[in-house]
Amino acid sequence: MNQFGERIKQLREQKNLLQRQIAHQLFMDTPMLSKIERGERRAKKEQVSIFATIFSVKEDELLSLWLADQVYEIVKDEGVALKAIQVAEEEVKYQSKRKSK
Repeated sequence: MNQFGERIKQLREQKNLLQRQIAHQLFMDTPMLSKIERGERRAKKEQVSIFATIFSVKEDELLSLWLADQVYEIVKDEGVALKAIQVAEEEVKYQSKRKSK
């Protein structure tokens, strides 16, 4: 699963930017950005907001994809992956309700 990297590549191509132009703004080398786009490396969480700024998109959009990729990497080989995700979803809902009170 590489939703984050695929979205970054799509946004970069829509703006007709080269990988080296984006990599420079993130203080990384071009091969590293290429690996992120291909899903061979994971971007750091701190970089998500920089990507959002560069591409003028909502940070939540990219953060959601980044987190989904992280979760998938953890549970992909587990037989109870879907159940674990459902349990986690319920906990997130419960904690959100507690915080809003």
